[in-house]
Amino acid sequence: MEPIYTPQNINPAYQLNWGLTVFWRERPVPDAGWLTQLQAATEPDGVRVLKHRTTTGNASQFFVSTKPHVSPSAMIRSVKGRLQYLVRDIRPRALQRNYAVRSIGTATRSVVEEYVSKQPDRHPMADARVQSLLQQYQKKYADVDLSQPASSAHGQYWYNLHLVIVNDHRWMEVRPSVLDKLSAMIGRVAAKYGHRISRVGLLADHIHLTMGCVVDQSPENIALSCLNNCAYAIGMKPVFQFGYYTGTIGEYDRGAV
Repeated sequence: MEPIYTPQNINPAYQLNWGLTVFWRERPVPDAGWLTQLQAATEPDGVRVLKHRTTTGNASQFFVSTKPHVSPSAMIRSVKGRLQYLVRDIRPRALQRNYAVRSIGTATRSVVEEYVSKQPDRHPMADARVQSLLQQYQKKYADVDLSQPASSAHGQYWYNLHLVIVNDHRWMEVRPSVLDKLSAMIGRVAAKYGHRISRVGLLADHIHLTMGCVVDQSPENIALSCLNNCAYAIGMKPVFQFGYYTGTIGEYDRGAV
């Protein structure tokens, strides 16, 4: 079955920021005269290096933005691989394999989770019965703590997203049979792809999710899997807008950076 929503026909909105720490094998850390070249080299990869600083130890810290098709692991490969190439003459084996990466948002994770949990109050329905019905589709998973890191073979990461998909023409869907299917599908997609959902805000005309994701999955693929699987659950119909919003969230916001 062909997917309805593809990278070619969607128009996303996004704010994806990361704090990346890489570690040099030797001290002192080379002077950052390579930064401008690194910024130019990573741009075609969908990776924009916004800031850099060295720590008192052997680490370089980067503030990075990415496009939705770029996974955190691809971003790490872009920055580390191109940086290694730029300093190869003075440091043939410059960087250690380990890393740390954090998703960073315009607001902190806790603020966004609270925002999602209060969606019914922000979008009240005229009919009290419908308002009561929608309350049962607002979910909080107390066993999921997105403040805790996950691990890959070479590092620790905090990869948390806020995802929003919207019904086409803001259609108000209040049939329990449909809402049940959407709610169940969201859980199945999370289990299939290893997403750790902390909040679900399922409203009549849009859906909010906050979740922890796997480091080699791009925000684009995560959004498309949600769009297409939810469409499949209700008859494989294009009931959602051809777009989405996704933003990184974490324990620090952009102001802290």
